[in-house]
Amino acid sequence: MPKRFRLTRHFPVSMTEDGYRRLKRFASDSGLDEGEALSFLFENFDSVTHDENLPHRLRIFNAELDARKR
Repeated sequence: MPKRFRLTRHFPVSMTEDGYRRLKRFASDSGLDEGEALSFLFENFDSVTHDENLPHRLRIFNAELDARKR
């Protein structure tokens, strides 16, 4: 029996414009709304991320984060 899809958490999220546009595009392409798309990504995080690329991309993002906040 499939799990019932129930949104149980609502929380304020700050996102970059680029990140939000990418989320909206992913949601639209997959026929989901933004909340469903985020749920899918985090429920399947290990299988949708590339284990070797993730640490590298995270280092780059963190290195640029302070400059992007200004």
